[in-house]
Amino acid sequence: MLRVSPTPCLLLVLSTLLPAQGAQRLTFEDSQRRGALALRWEGVVPQLRWTEDGMHLESREGRERFLIDPRTGERSKAETGGGAEAPAARKVALVRDGDVYLGTAGPGGRRGPGRPGASGPAATAERLTTDGGEKREAHLSGDGQNASYVSGNDLFVVGVADKAVWRITDDGGPELFHGLLDWVYQEEIYGRGDFQGHWWAPQGGKLAFLSLDESPVKEFTIVDHVPDGFLERERSVVTEVANYPKVGDPNPFARLSIADCASKQVVAVDLSMFPKDLLVMRVDWTPDGSTLLATISDRIQTWAELGAIDPATGKLTRWIREDSSTWVNRPESPIWLADGSFLWLSERTGYQHVYHYAKGGKLLGAVTSGEWQVRNIVRVDEAGKVLWFEGTKDGATGRHLYRVGFDGSGLVCVTPGVGTHSFELDPAGALVLDRWSAMDRPTTVRVLDATNGAVLTELGQADKGAAERYAFSERQRVTIPARDGYELDACVMLPIGWQEGGKYPVFLPTYSGPDAPTVRDSWSHSTYHQFLCQQGFVVLQVNVRSASGRGQKHTGTCYKQLGVQELEDLEDAVDHVCGKFGGDPTRVAISGWSFGGFITAYALTHSDKFALGLAGAGVYDWRLYDTVYTERYMRTPTDNLAGYEATSVIESAKDLRGHLVLLHGSMDDNVHMQNTMQFLWELQKAGKQNFELMIYPKSRHKLNIAVNAHSQELQWLRLSRLLTSAK
Repeated sequence: MLRVSPTPCLLLVLSTLLPAQGAQRLTFEDSQRRGALALRWEGVVPQLRWTEDGMHLESREGRERFLIDPRTGERSKAETGGGAEAPAARKVALVRDGDVYLGTAGPGGRRGPGRPGASGPAATAERLTTDGGEKREAHLSGDGQNASYVSGNDLFVVGVADKAVWRITDDGGPELFHGLLDWVYQEEIYGRGDFQGHWWAPQGGKLAFLSLDESPVKEFTIVDHVPDGFLERERSVVTEVANYPKVGDPNPFARLSIADCASKQVVAVDLSMFPKDLLVMRVDWTPDGSTLLATISDRIQTWAELGAIDPATGKLTRWIREDSSTWVNRPESPIWLADGSFLWLSERTGYQHVYHYAKGGKLLGAVTSGEWQVRNIVRVDEAGKVLWFEGTKDGATGRHLYRVGFDGSGLVCVTPGVGTHSFELDPAGALVLDRWSAMDRPTTVRVLDATNGAVLTELGQADKGAAERYAFSERQRVTIPARDGYELDACVMLPIGWQEGGKYPVFLPTYSGPDAPTVRDSWSHSTYHQFLCQQGFVVLQVNVRSASGRGQKHTGTCYKQLGVQELEDLEDAVDHVCGKFGGDPTRVAISGWSFGGFITAYALTHSDKFALGLAGAGVYDWRLYDTVYTERYMRTPTDNLAGYEATSVIESAKDLRGHLVLLHGSMDDNVHMQNTMQFLWELQKAGKQNFELMIYPKSRHKLNIAVNAHSQELQWLRLSRLLTSAK
């Protein structure tokens, strides 16, 4: 790990170098440009891809196509219209105008004609249902013979050839979802926006589905104060009512079943050995479709079990159990090998590593180990008994590709150079197309030997783009020692014209949520941060230890006390920047949204180091957020009341210091505006005047695009006051 501990002499040299890039200055409007109008802080590098045969790299330049020898870099013009063929379009099920259609998905999985908003004639999609109504989550079986969908919270299957419809369930409704996920399952388990709650076996014919009983889940109401046609047509508010389980309240009860299209029978999976309030974290099939796999967790996620289910009987056999003294993150799906064994990622040592299991759950051995982690498996070569993976052995702020044997031997990093590598293996696993950048270098495109990382040829080097003509502040890698000696990864940008002995306001944008690092060692520049440096700010970013990306051993330091350790790390980072980089301890601003909004408000109610806080859509008491996310880290209030009270911003409103700006969307269905309203009530009762509020109507957790510019300007205007408030 490259460590920077600036000395006064080094900082003096830096101050003379900072303005040398160029003389132009940014306006606030420049910093808000988006899309094609945005300033580019890096020049163009070749856009390359492997040809299907893996023998060449292909580059398209306008209408011309070139083939590049990956070992020598030699270019040759290719014949027009030849070369790598685009992946063939595949058949998919889709919903349009209330019915299910058979359409196509092009490269990248984009659905073709028939999908709302898609280009092309809708007539090219074949209509499978004709009853209209509301339908969701249409999916085609692996054999292409059936399509599944949800209507009225019931699950249906329609035959592609005969258009015959099988209604699998008939009791779905507002309190019972079949084959469809509810809000908390999609938000916190399966992924935001993913409501799919049923899964076909690979060969088709069998369909596993979740049923979620919402009846015990409390409702929450969202109010739209500015409905369509307000003043002219609609003079009342419009409300949305949804099931939202808050901490300690009941979750939906989950059931798992298997529908057989041939016999028209439904088999319930026997989950009676688990608690009634279990969480079904993942549903998979084995490659041959003979066995259904389910990953089950307890409510507060201290354990997770992989179970194998017989589709004929619904009997579950336990294969693997993961336990933790903190929490168990949602396990990834097994990666199956041809001999029926599989690779499994586990954090059981405090660091995620690869384990080899026989079918049935017998451990054959660990493939990787150490005080670093495997982020994901990139490629498996069964014939050669090796695999490639992304890991953190050479630091958590970068991105590296590694190669290792199935027996754990021969571990090697095949992407040399500190920083971030965007890598793509050739089809044979012999070469790596590597796009490499770091905080101190724009992107280099090169080809590496996939066995040892040797550089075979360089194919392109980006310049610094707009940095050549604008006064530009480099991002500097910094390692900051916390009060207990823990080393924090950080990044510092100094003001243009920085001088030793000067005092400069500090801007600290942060998120600081569990395992969510914001410091990445790549050539990536924010125009807004460049603007702030030109105005005179030191910009500081730091990965607190629970957001370091180093492994569960580090992430788990926030367990049962969200915000406590994080704030100490942020305070230590501020002290370091004020001591080493000329930060003014009386002019420190912290800013964040969502978890970052929480940590911002928490900092201003639990620390005296921050003059300004810009807090957006924060959870101001964790008892107001959802069960699955919060109880993972905090357990329930019954188990950990002291932890909830210690992390409450609302209960500490009387201790507010500095000046706090609160921002929230009035229709936020994720972090409810209730958080801000209850915090306001306590601030007002405490007689606090050192805060202000900006509510954004018609905005949810992400601000409505119509008011995003207003929010950005508001925050800049508050920040700018620190430039002239030196004591």
